[in-house]
Amino acid sequence: MAKVNIKIEGVPYQVESGMTVLEAAKACGYEIPSLCAFNHGECSKGSCRVCLVEATGARGLVASCVYPVNEGMEITISSPKAVQARRCSVELLLSNHNKDCQQCDKNGKCELLHVAQLVGAREGMYEGAKTEVTVDMLTPSIKRDTSKCILCGRCIERCKNAHGLSVLGFEKRGFKTIVAPAGNRSFANSPCILCGQCVSVCPTGALMEVSEIDKVDAAMKAGKYVVVQTAPAVRAAIGEEFGMKIGTPATGKMVAALRRLGFKKVFDTNFGADLTIMEEATELLSRVTNGGVLPMITSCSPGWVNYAEYYYGDLLPHLSSCKSPHEMFGAILKHYYAEKKGIKPEEMFVVSVMPCTAKKYEKDRPELVTGGLKDVDAVLTTRELAKLIKRSGILFDRLPEEDFDYDIVGDYTGAGVIFGATGGVMEAALRTAAWKLTGKELENVEIKEVRGLEGIKEASFNLDGTEVKVAVAHGMKNAKVLLDEIRKGKSPYHFIEIMGCPGGCVAGGGQPYVKPCFLPNEEDNILDTYRDKRANALYSEDEGRPLRVSHKNPQIIDLYKDFLGEPNSHKAHELLHTTYSAKERFKD
Repeated sequence: MAKVNIKIEGVPYQVESGMTVLEAAKACGYEIPSLCAFNHGECSKGSCRVCLVEATGARGLVASCVYPVNEGMEITISSPKAVQARRCSVELLLSNHNKDCQQCDKNGKCELLHVAQLVGAREGMYEGAKTEVTVDMLTPSIKRDTSKCILCGRCIERCKNAHGLSVLGFEKRGFKTIVAPAGNRSFANSPCILCGQCVSVCPTGALMEVSEIDKVDAAMKAGKYVVVQTAPAVRAAIGEEFGMKIGTPATGKMVAALRRLGFKKVFDTNFGADLTIMEEATELLSRVTNGGVLPMITSCSPGWVNYAEYYYGDLLPHLSSCKSPHEMFGAILKHYYAEKKGIKPEEMFVVSVMPCTAKKYEKDRPELVTGGLKDVDAVLTTRELAKLIKRSGILFDRLPEEDFDYDIVGDYTGAGVIFGATGGVMEAALRTAAWKLTGKELENVEIKEVRGLEGIKEASFNLDGTEVKVAVAHGMKNAKVLLDEIRKGKSPYHFIEIMGCPGGCVAGGGQPYVKPCFLPNEEDNILDTYRDKRANALYSEDEGRPLRVSHKNPQIIDLYKDFLGEPNSHKAHELLHTTYSAKERFKD
């Protein structure tokens, strides 16, 4: 690419033509205070005016995030005029902001407070009227507080980029402008899939998960038999909340922390993942051999299920009837484990630690009540678990490495671990489907054709003369391509995996924030690589497991012998399968 000559603070540099001033400054070793680039870059460019600098050839100050460099440009970041302008911009944002920092869920991870400290913003410089506030807490998943919104537009762009949706947008005009679903509806009355991707990029506390820590506290106080299960993606990210590098597996310390928090048993949702594979692979082969609806599509991701119910209600017969792994495990804990251990099912309180805000909505679905009891009682995000650990004074990095409880249930294989990465469910299912179809084990269980972050991955396998075509998509923007093919009757696939969040569960809306301004020890391109790093943590655990196929899990085998009978049996359908129904797009 062509180079241009510029000067920053009087020092000459050569940078790539086409760069913005902000990008060029970063490349040359300068970090211009900003609220967009080098954090997520998904915003209404230039709107906050925080990154103002002086540049020759410009009429006055320029927003460095949108202004391009050109030959001979001289840029001044530290002039009194630029310094004062940036401070004024932040002070104006603060003038319309609810500054309840001590109570705010984003305390310690608030980018507005971070940049306010950088520019030396002063308290109370512009006092006056504030925009009328909306606080939306009607869904179990996400809450929205416009008093903390700075109108950066990151959430709007993330919804578009990840899902091709515009659930959020700028509503009203001028000083009354807010970010909201159309008509300032609640998330509960909009076609929001509750994935939490908007939460993951919000720089303040304007968008947050609805906390269920109080529910867990109440259950423990009431003397319930409180057990916990953790999704595979949690172990790949929880360490980040305690200073570990992104991609550091923290399974053993996480288990040790959960025991010290007072949970009666600490289980791994991977057991539920292995169970899901047994049911899902059997269902797939039944559809293939009996002329069932194809392609079959996975149903593990509640964000994807919500999307299907809102936007593709006509394709719901394509979804697997399997519950998601943590819901399956919850049903087994209450209706099998409890009986074996002499625990009253109504006294058991199942907590799921998930990387996902949509799981909070999922656990409240009436379709996921078995024998009058909810399969799962509370869902905590990875971030909420970190809050519990910190609240309890546990020094995470000093914890010993401990293992999950394998008490009748809970043991897992490598196939269950990789569910957290895009392509992982497909890979795990194919490992078992191949065995079911051919009676032979795969020589190499690593099916790398379905791995990686490509938006849509395709593969074809010859299993003892039967050709099986599969596809994997993550993020609804990619999924839409495959779904539209099905609608047109042009889909060539037998089996499709869809994950709601780009990258899969490792990048779910409840995972630790990836904000470079708070991660000084990570490389500059961490926003491009963090999904891979977390996924690799799961693949490495898969490689180290003694068993890597779900159908060899001895506790799964015993569960079918002792209780369920066989995959897709009547008993299995009662406990492990569910139904879906089309939803209205909007409700008044």
